[in-house]
Amino acid sequence: MDSYQATVIRPGNAAPEKESRQVAIEAPVSIEFNGIGYAVMMATPSDLEDFATGFAISERLVERADQLGVIDVHRHENGWIIRANVASEKADTIFERARTRVAESSCGLCGLENLELVAQPLPKVSAHQPVHKDHIFAALAALHDHQPLNKATGGVHAAAWVDETGAIASVREDVGRHNALDKLIGAMARENRPLATGFVLTTSRCSYEIVEKSVIAGATTLVTISVPTSIAIERARSCGLTLISLARDDSYLDYSGG
Repeated sequence: MDSYQATVIRPGNAAPEKESRQVAIEAPVSIEFNGIGYAVMMATPSDLEDFATGFAISERLVERADQLGVIDVHRHENGWIIRANVASEKADTIFERARTRVAESSCGLCGLENLELVAQPLPKVSAHQPVHKDHIFAALAALHDHQPLNKATGGVHAAAWVDETGAIASVREDVGRHNALDKLIGAMARENRPLATGFVLTTSRCSYEIVEKSVIAGATTLVTISVPTSIAIERARSCGLTLISLARDDSYLDYSGG
């Protein structure tokens, strides 16, 4: 976090006031795999080893954390650099995806030259029992206390993993909703903890890439605080992901189609 001075303006005749506010850091983060500059993301520079791991998994560059070598994080005058080596059997994937990657937003679509690739089938989600509604409401009630950066700044997203008892077991925060989810995916992968034994909870709206990343990482149930898009619902139903959205303290919507 950084602290900035701001002037508070109120309606009526109230005099302007100076106030110091905590602001979430947004910085360029360059990701390099096998010496190739793969992406430059705007992200919160925390938990960057988790970020690189989750990003590699959700980009389909690797399937497991152990397919990445040592992850080096370097501070640069203009931002941050993450360097990692991918196992030799995955190197060709790096070269091909880097060649076609043009725009960078961590959405999972950027730079794809063939629109047919957008509709490529997602892996089928493993059979799973519905999450008990009490676990969802309990996690929603507890989430705020697991978001220290958002408490201080009010400006970041969170992605959480909730275990089979309904307890929040891991949380990652970032200014980018995709980045927060990548960090969570990476953290879970590096600890060798499967997402399928609980559920993923995010503070963002549910768009295509949030479904995509969750399914690729092995989640079976995704809960989002805001609304889903049409393609997010269709993609979730096509692969069997349980999708719950507009999750609030008094209700939620189950879009799973049965």
